[in-house]
Amino acid sequence: MAEADPQKTFNVHEAKTHFSKLIDRAHAGEEIIVAKDGVPYARLVPLTAASRPARRPGRYAHLLKDVSEQDVTASCFTDEELEQIENASIFPSD
Repeated sequence: MAEADPQKTFNVHEAKTHFSKLIDRAHAGEEIIVAKDGVPYARLVPLTAASRPARRPGRYAHLLKDVSEQDVTASCFTDEELEQIENASIFPSD
C-alpha cells in the first residue's frame, strides 16, 4: 500500500488528541488520513452541501386534475359534528 502524505496523516492517538483541530482542517478543505500503526484506515474530508433540485411551481398540478373545487373547499365536519365539538366539555366525565 502506498504511503500517505505524512503532514496529512495522523495515528489514532494523535488524531484523538487533536481531533477538534483536524476537523477544522478538514472543514477548510484539507483531506486528513487517520492511520493505525502507520496503516491508513480512515479519511476526514469536508462534507459537500446537499444539492437540492430547483423548485418548479406547479409540478404536482397533474395530481389535482380529478379533484373538484367543491372537494377542496368542503367542510371536514357536518354542522352537527361541529356543534358537538364546540359544546363538548373540556373535562370529560369518567
